[in-house]
Amino acid sequence: MTSGALPTVPLGSTGLDITRVGFGAWAIGGADWAYGWGAQDDADSIAAIRHAISAGVNWIDTAAVYGLGHSEEVVAAALRDIPENERPYVFTKCGMVWDPANPGEEPARAGAPASIRREVEQSLRRLRVERIDLYQMHWPADDGASVEDYWQTLLDLKAEGKIRAAGLSNHSAEQLALAEKLGHVDTLQPPFSAIRRGVGAAELPWCAENGTGVIVYSPMQAGLLTGAFSAGRAAGLPADDWRSRSADFTGTGLTANLALAEALRPVAQRHGVGQGAVAVAWTLSWPGVTGAIVGARNPAQIDGWLPAGSLELTAADLAEITAAIERTGAGSGPAQP
Repeated sequence: MTSGALPTVPLGSTGLDITRVGFGAWAIGGADWAYGWGAQDDADSIAAIRHAISAGVNWIDTAAVYGLGHSEEVVAAALRDIPENERPYVFTKCGMVWDPANPGEEPARAGAPASIRREVEQSLRRLRVERIDLYQMHWPADDGASVEDYWQTLLDLKAEGKIRAAGLSNHSAEQLALAEKLGHVDTLQPPFSAIRRGVGAAELPWCAENGTGVIVYSPMQAGLLTGAFSAGRAAGLPADDWRSRSADFTGTGLTANLALAEALRPVAQRHGVGQGAVAVAWTLSWPGVTGAIVGARNPAQIDGWLPAGSLELTAADLAEITAAIERTGAGSGPAQP
């Protein structure tokens, strides 16, 4: 596997060396489900994935629930003609089960061992692979299954060779500790951005102390920190885009978030990059963070955040961003490590 000019780092103790930015495949799942991003052209998605790979990005993060299976199918289509030794790692998730007859309904958070085993077989089929590089429990289950129940199932799948590494997504430090008693938690995937900073208090330190790799999602807060967003654009989001229903994209929350995005502009100009790249690099500057998942719906969007994979923010840059967070009142959580 090649990684172009982008540096790589070990993902915890998994044995995988990953670029510091990875391709996020949530949005390419398309519309017509509870958390869709609106209509999406599959040809654009495939072009975006291939562009990211050609630029050196060596991992893709998707999930069974993204587009109700469609994102995994698009990822497989994008990788179909790429020689196996040149393909990126593919990470996916389980534990979000939908009703095909009611695609717009909230997916159920299922952790029963039999359910997870059905899901892994379905993901293997959609991705057209014999083994998944990293398999993650998407959310804590609410079907009565305990953390121990579903974590043991993932450990078993790893022992059986169906998955190479096992991780948790959207889990607390307390839940991570419960899982760790059964077997090592290879990775955590939490939400983390200069707006949504909550995991900086407990989860990131826990992972750093326990050798657990961390791949954060939404580092540009679903586009708010790219510098290309505006109040007018937020007001015009279609009803089938989940962001139209988010407090981050309306009212005083939106005003504060856009002010923070604007405050990233001087830092970006000093480094000759876009604001989105600075937002991603900010997350990567935190101890414990291995990589950042960054979405794209077309090749041009990748060029905006790709520099974050090698961008090193200075102490002065970080101090300036901390001051901006405190001044604007955007988001919540620790403003610095």
